[in-house]
Amino acid sequence: MPLPEKSVEVKNLTRKFGDFIAVDDISFEVHKGEVFGFLGPNGAGKSTTIRMLCGIIPPTTGTGTVRGIPLGENSNRIKTIVGYMSQKFSLYEDLTAYENIDFYSGVYPIPRSDRQKRIAEALEISGLSDRKDHITGTLSGGLKQRLALACSLLHRPEILFLDEPTAGVDPLSRRNFWELIYQLSESGVTVFVTTHYMDEAEHCDRVAFIAGGKLIETESPRVLKQSSPKLLEIKCNDWAKALDVLTVNEAKVGESALFGTKIHLSPKPGVENMIKEIIESSGCGLISIKEVSPSLEDIFVSLLSSEQV
Repeated sequence: MPLPEKSVEVKNLTRKFGDFIAVDDISFEVHKGEVFGFLGPNGAGKSTTIRMLCGIIPPTTGTGTVRGIPLGENSNRIKTIVGYMSQKFSLYEDLTAYENIDFYSGVYPIPRSDRQKRIAEALEISGLSDRKDHITGTLSGGLKQRLALACSLLHRPEILFLDEPTAGVDPLSRRNFWELIYQLSESGVTVFVTTHYMDEAEHCDRVAFIAGGKLIETESPRVLKQSSPKLLEIKCNDWAKALDVLTVNEAKVGESALFGTKIHLSPKPGVENMIKEIIESSGCGLISIKEVSPSLEDIFVSLLSSEQV
């Protein structure tokens, strides 16, 4: 079976700003047509990595290629084959959706004779054809994100970099946006997306966890879940008190974290009865303890904890 074609490959990539190391010696690869999730908290190094891969800033050390083009040497060539959507909405609020797309069609190296066709394609893909004459500032957050995506697709990029594309967007708009991502991936576009919404990342082909500039793990969500340790979900009437009690007894029972009003606990071997006794004796009003499948957020917290040990 032939190896998958690589759209992105980086080795020991590092970016410093003075004495601050924003991205610290990371290595990974992204396959053609893949939806690759780059996950981590704010300040983890996600945006800095994307800016290096898009040719916006050079790496301090390390090497990498985007569709075979070396980083730091051919930034203009890289910019012609990638689309980039920043996490901050950067279009003109006082122009219509059509006028914004028309403006960006002049920024990219698109033949003038082909511009109207490209604009129509972008409007159709993003679902904005019937809103093309609406002033951008009056559009909802979700529609603005679609407009930004339309602008990033005008030059038909081979790789699309989306930096926190659904930040601050309502759940329905987030779902619709991800449907667009799947359509692009099915058409052969490689999608590299950063997010701190772990539920979104469940739908990526593979994910990479980054924290403090360091890459912690890269794998498919399915494999990560299959290889993750046992996880208990605990429900109590007084969940805040229960969490405090379990935290105090962490050395005995294992690490716990709050998920909504439930507690997720990675138990040490053979301590289920001890956990039940500790909670019941503390008067927290135990409702249930059951084993559950871990979410990517559970896995990320566990991996991060392991790194800090």
